[in-house]
Parts: sequence; C-alpha cells; structure tokens
Amino acid sequence: MEIKNPNNISDFPVQENLFEEGKGEVLINFNNIPNNEQVKWRISPQTFLVKSDSGYELLVAGYNVKLSKKSERIVIKDNDRISYEIPFFRLSHINIQSRGVSLSSDVIEECSKKGIIISFMSFNGKPYACLSSPYLNATIKTRREQIASYSDKRGVIFSKNIVSGKMMNQSKMIKYFIKNYKNKNPSLFDSLNSISDEISNNISKVQSIDGNNCDEVRPKLLSVEGYAGKIYWEAFKNIISDDEMFRSREHRGSITPVNSLLNYGYGMLYSIIWGAVLNAGLEPFAGFLHVDESGRPSMVLDMVEEFRSCVVERSVMSFVNLGTEIKIDNGLLSLSTRKEFSEKVLERLESYEPYNGKNYRMKSIIQLQSRRAASFFRDGDEYKSFSFKW
Repeated sequence: MEIKNPNNISDFPVQENLFEEGKGEVLINFNNIPNNEQVKWRISPQTFLVKSDSGYELLVAGYNVKLSKKSERIVIKDNDRISYEIPFFRLSHINIQSRGVSLSSDVIEECSKKGIIISFMSFNGKPYACLSSPYLNATIKTRREQIASYSDKRGVIFSKNIVSGKMMNQSKMIKYFIKNYKNKNPSLFDSLNSISDEISNNISKVQSIDGNNCDEVRPKLLSVEGYAGKIYWEAFKNIISDDEMFRSREHRGSITPVNSLLNYGYGMLYSIIWGAVLNAGLEPFAGFLHVDESGRPSMVLDMVEEFRSCVVERSVMSFVNLGTEIKIDNGLLSLSTRKEFSEKVLERLESYEPYNGKNYRMKSIIQLQSRRAASFFRDGDEYKSFSFKW
C-alpha cells in the first residue's frame, strides 16, 4: 500500500463494490507496510490506526463509533456506516477517548484472548478504566517480590532511580528547547541553562538519601523532587512566554490552555504505561514513591514519572510552538484540539530513541522499562531509569 502523505498520515483506500450499492468488504494489506517507518492512518474522522513495534493501536476519539466482531476481524462503524475491518491479531491496544462509543462483548472476549488491552479516557484525559485479560504473562513470583520490596532496600533503590530519572529528563528537556536561544536571547539562555544545571546537580542529593524502606526515604525524596519541579515549571513558563497560555502548573480541573494539554497528555501516557505494567507482570496498585490509596494505581504513577517530560511536556511544547490554536469548550479541550494533540503525543510515542545501544520506539522503551522493573524486583537485576537523548 502506497503512503502518499509526507507526514505518514494518510486516508485508507476505499474499495467500492461494483455490483451492489455502497462499499464492499475492505481489508488492509499489512504485508506491504515498511517495518522501519512510522505509519498512521485516519480510518474515519473519529478513528485512527497507528503502527508500533508491538502491533497496531486503534484510537477512537468521537461519538457514535461502534466496534463489533466479524469472524477474526474487528469491524469499525462510524455513525452506523462501516469504516474498516481489521484482523484482531494485528492489534495490540484499543484506546477509547470519547463518550458515546460502544463495543460488543464478543470484541471484549476476543481482545482478552489475544492480550489486546482496551483503555478508556475521559474528556479531560483522565483514564478511568483499563480492560485486560486475567491470563496475561504475570507470574506470582514477580508480584510477591514487588510487594515485598516495599519493606526493604529494593523499594528505596527503585524510588531513588525514579526521582533521579525524572529530574534528569527535566534538565535535558530545558536544554532541548533552549538550544537555539544562545544567539537569539543570550540572557534568557543563561538563566534557563542555569536552572537546567541546578536540577541536574541536585540529583546527587537524591542518591545520597538512604533508609531501610520507602516510608523512611519518601519525605526526603519528595522534598528534592518538589524543589526541582518548582524551578522546572518556572523555566517551562519562560519558554512558553505567554501568561494567558501558562502561568503555573495546575492539575486536574484546570481550564488554562497549556495545563489542559498537559493533563490530557498525561492521561494518554497513563493508559500506555498501565498496559506496559500489566504486560510485565507487575501489580499496578502496589507502588513505592506514590503512597497507596483506594483506586490509585501507584505503580503506574511511579513508572510515569521518568516519561512525563520526554513524552508529554515535549509534545505540548512542540504543539504550542507550531502555533496551533488551543480551543476550550465549556472548560474542556475541544474535540478538534484533542484530536490534533492526540496525534502529536502518538507521534512522540512512535518516535525512536537510543536505548541500551539500539534505537527503539518510545512506546517500546516504556514496555522494556516495565520489564526491567519486574526483573529488578524478581531477580535482583539492575534498574536504571530511562534518560532521553537531546
């Protein structure tokens, strides 16, 4: 299948039935898709298909989309009209980002059998459900050792690596976005570069913290992380340089444009990491840096930390720098803005980064890091946080 769009975003070919009215059965020729290219198609105005190393992700972001099963294929209907049919074995993830989407129990059963994760997000980007098979490759030993690690040195080492990785990527993110400031605005470059260096230098404080378990070290770790976050968001504000767009970091419920993008992007990242944590055999609700609360996936939140800046914040900054209008409707990102920004985040997740001497898609690195965490708890292998190359 020829990819005509220079950005690798193309419409699906339409196959018309010459003997009857309407469209005939349409299938994708996956075998002609180059393995080394980032590929994304718009199936309909409200559905996308994105290629990754582990398969294809189906992204649904609009009302009245229906997913059903026909033989060994998933059938996608948009406003009661068949948009496309895709073999189940090609899918790795179904990400539903809108209300008014329906899927049959047959689809859920088939996804469960084939290990396809189905995740759901609200309009503001908050994930509220994740469906997965109870027969994933989780081992009881992995989960037992993960939970036992909370009370010994493994939990301390893991928490310190999470905070160190987050701070290192925050430092690098500032340098990434100010690299062209040196000649254009030397004074601002020096100011922001010093913030980047200060965050990086404070990582040594993280490594010097010691204790017997997570509860002993958490307050000190959060103190160092909190200070780094404070000066990082100050630098972020100066890079955005628009008080109407961003004054300070605000969490869920914010109606300011950039904060709304950040919250929505984090929701997308949560769903990806939640799936990776499950696939690695880890318990999503047994974290270390984040304290246990009812319904809080603290292990997912732990794993998110080292990817926040290099996935979501980088995508937000790029989105803003392109001059794309950020529309807010009734306190939420508009449907058109959510679609455009979702594409930017997915594009970042499909981009390549160096990892252990090879280049992998970011989405694959997230999965590899989750498996590395599982090996650390279970077998005592080294856990090293991910640091992107700027």
